[in-house]
Amino acid sequence: MDFSLVTSAFETLRITPPSRLILLEAQMLSSAHVPPYPPDMPVLLIGIDSQELASHVRTVLLTTYPKEHGLFWVDRGRWKEERLTGLSGEGFSESLCLYVPALGEGTSFESFAEIVAHLRAPDGCPWDKEQTHETLRKHLLEESYEAISAIDLGDFADMREEFGDLLLQIVLHSQIANEEGQFNINQVVHGIHSKIVRRHPHVFGELELDGVDGVLANWEKLKEKERKELALSGAEGKKQEKGLLDGVPKILPALNQAQEYQDRAARVGFDWPEIEGVLEKITEEIDEVKRATNEAELTSELGDLLFALVNLARWKKVDAESALRGTNMKFKKRFGYVENGAKLQGRELSSLTLEEMDALWNEAKVSGL
Repeated sequence: MDFSLVTSAFETLRITPPSRLILLEAQMLSSAHVPPYPPDMPVLLIGIDSQELASHVRTVLLTTYPKEHGLFWVDRGRWKEERLTGLSGEGFSESLCLYVPALGEGTSFESFAEIVAHLRAPDGCPWDKEQTHETLRKHLLEESYEAISAIDLGDFADMREEFGDLLLQIVLHSQIANEEGQFNINQVVHGIHSKIVRRHPHVFGELELDGVDGVLANWEKLKEKERKELALSGAEGKKQEKGLLDGVPKILPALNQAQEYQDRAARVGFDWPEIEGVLEKITEEIDEVKRATNEAELTSELGDLLFALVNLARWKKVDAESALRGTNMKFKKRFGYVENGAKLQGRELSSLTLEEMDALWNEAKVSGL
């Protein structure tokens, strides 16, 4: 890398060199999908020697910077400003540089980790300093459900906010663990990075797999291998190998848990060969519900029926939890319509007959609720 280009670039732009700067060979972005640096720092890309490379740099930058973000081409005492959306360039050579001003304060993961650490510092927030993994547990659960709710509503502005709230919980838990000498956020990121690479040899290695089914089957093989290795590395060499389903969180909602159990079992071949078997099982479970003679039997048979229905959803590639949640919301809206209908008539809901409520319900359906 020709470091003299740095001094030359800022002299040409007639601006004071920033106190911090990321210096990169532009070729570093040739195989990137997102910028490989924190965007709250200015960047000087050196050696944009082709239109193809310039086009790819533009594509990568657009994943993070706004279309109107201003950038500066610099080469041999000349400079030109362009907006990212129209970035084209000319006179490509090893000396052509592209200066990318910082995106702004608080736009990098590193800056976010810093403010979370500050919250826990001696001069931080009294409430945040008192928190533990246990006291934050309910907040992590609440933020997870709020993020799911935003997804269900298809509200992208709400999703962005809720994902941020969820990220806060993850970074805050990691900061607490760091203070206790357990692990830090970099180890969290490194761990999931390594796991994704390890479990995608068909992307990051040379393994060839046949479609999604092949990917999922290989995924289970890799996880099984990991479980065995983890068991063998246990205390005093004792084997403590976990089963295929042990990795499914016990706290998951029942429908999610059932579908995950079925998915994992199916990946190793424990599944009906045809969907007819699934449908027959549902019919069988309905008959057993009808034959139940006491509450314990009824509870057990209804559970079996629900499990069989979840399996049908899995076969049809429908998320059972989302399907039921959608129906719950539909019921809530339609029932709200019935309640409002009673109010418009100046009556209490309980004074309506079933036929009157059913008529309002059908109006709700016709209206698209």
